[in-house]
Amino acid sequence: MPQVDERVAERVESVPRTDDGDHERFTHLVLEGYTPKDGEFVGLGNSVVEGMVNATPVRALCGKVWVPGRDPARYPLCPTCKEIAESLGWSVPSL
Repeated sequence: MPQVDERVAERVESVPRTDDGDHERFTHLVLEGYTPKDGEFVGLGNSVVEGMVNATPVRALCGKVWVPGRDPARYPLCPTCKEIAESLGWSVPSL
């Protein structure tokens, strides 16, 4: 029986499977609203959850507008969204 390097086997299993055309898909960051220092939450548009449930579009930091429906953990983070978030001093999640 051929020997398999366990590190390689673990890496292969951790890579998410994607469909045809998914190489152009990204996970985007959506600003759903904010809370000013001396005020209440201010909504800026549809939330991602609302978009998924009601099929309503959301807007990403990079400007992309879409109806969310796929698992964002399957795709890399949009480089434009990441750059904008970091320029605003936000802590960007690692995916």
